[in-house]
Amino acid sequence: MEKETLAAICALPNDWHGAGTVSDVVLVAIARRCAEGLTHSVETGTGRTTLLLSHLSRDHTVFTKQDRGNGDSLDRVRASWLLAPDVVRFVEGPTQITVPRHAFAERFEFAMLDGPHAFPFPYVEYCYIYPHIAPEGLLVVDDVQIPTIRVMVDILRQDPMWRLLEVVGQTAFLQRTDAPTVDPLEDGWSLQGYNRRKARLRDLLPPVVKRAWHRLR
Repeated sequence: MEKETLAAICALPNDWHGAGTVSDVVLVAIARRCAEGLTHSVETGTGRTTLLLSHLSRDHTVFTKQDRGNGDSLDRVRASWLLAPDVVRFVEGPTQITVPRHAFAERFEFAMLDGPHAFPFPYVEYCYIYPHIAPEGLLVVDDVQIPTIRVMVDILRQDPMWRLLEVVGQTAFLQRTDAPTVDPLEDGWSLQGYNRRKARLRDLLPPVVKRAWHRLR
């Protein structure tokens, strides 16, 4: 990717569209971690990251709604001279609907969750995208300052499937390990690190504390 292209994308102002944007340092981190290029990538939400990924990926899927008059992110991206349109496929509509209905055929080396942020919508996106992220692939979760998203990242970082690489600003970068994928059609809650850790902490409590806790609940 040309350094000039990255600089031009970073030079777009934070209010380039009204739906919010990741910081320049996040764009630089994505470019650094994907410097060798991507075959398949996906993101929810659209903005400066879409412009960037259109130059890093051969095939980029974007799930986003039409927000004309309420952010204008999709129109701004589509009209930008910095978009490489031939490699980008937009799936329009609320991601709460479009992501679950989509028939995924690719193995993604990069996935970014930056669609609607209210609980449980980022969890819904993750639920349908995670089985299709390849080993060594990156999962980028934006806006970890939001408590429910921070909890989501805390759950993921304790799961054998994921390794937390870094948090850049308000964006978490995780890498898919070679651990088995949690079966999306089964109930493997007891195998997940977050649940095991919580169970261990509970088991360490003295009986009197456990009884008091249950009474309070």
